[in-house]
Amino acid sequence: MAFDMESVVEATSGAVGALVSTTILYPLDTCKTKYQAENRDHLHQRYRNISDVFWEAISKGQVLSLYQGLGTKNLQSFISQFIYFYGYSFFKRLYLRESKSKSIGTTANLIIAAAAGACTAIATQPLDTAASRMQTSDFGKSKGLLESLTEGSWSDAFDGLGISLLLTTNPSIQYTVFDQLKQRLLKGKMREEMDGVSSSQALSAFSAFVLGAVSKCIATCLTYPAIR
Repeated sequence: MAFDMESVVEATSGAVGALVSTTILYPLDTCKTKYQAENRDHLHQRYRNISDVFWEAISKGQVLSLYQGLGTKNLQSFISQFIYFYGYSFFKRLYLRESKSKSIGTTANLIIAAAAGACTAIATQPLDTAASRMQTSDFGKSKGLLESLTEGSWSDAFDGLGISLLLTTNPSIQYTVFDQLKQRLLKGKMREEMDGVSSSQALSAFSAFVLGAVSKCIATCLTYPAIR
């Protein structure tokens, strides 16, 4: 199959959208991650709720430490979203070409999305593990990416991979929602053209960004209990 520029555009837009949302919400994600890690240790719990993590950072003058591991998390998020967006878009077009169908069914859509999610999880799990180690370390004492990756055995870098594979339902839901919203948007543009209003049928980078953010939000809300 020839190089698919449309897939690259959608992948890049989705990855940039993920990077922006990850950066904005990262302090909250750090508080949540540290709080959950502490709650697993029933013999020693420093935090009663998530806000205690935030106030601890303020009291110690380590507010910027809420961003420890941000670079690694953004790298993981960008790579993950790019691989997933491109893989999903690429394999969807491949499926349509080989099956000679004009549209993709829900079952095939979910299978393609789950497969792309599984590949993405395997490829980016070490980065996710390193980011989690940085977030849960004491404020101001976070190690670098290389140190975090080499901490423990190589198999430790893939700790949590099983849960990550189970959570492939998250991107499956995300891209099912994304695809449905995209089709509705493009159908609306086609109707505008039929009514004599000039409108491009290609999905713009901004539209891809907005639809990606909305679909990710819906998928996260539905799978949050499993994430916890």
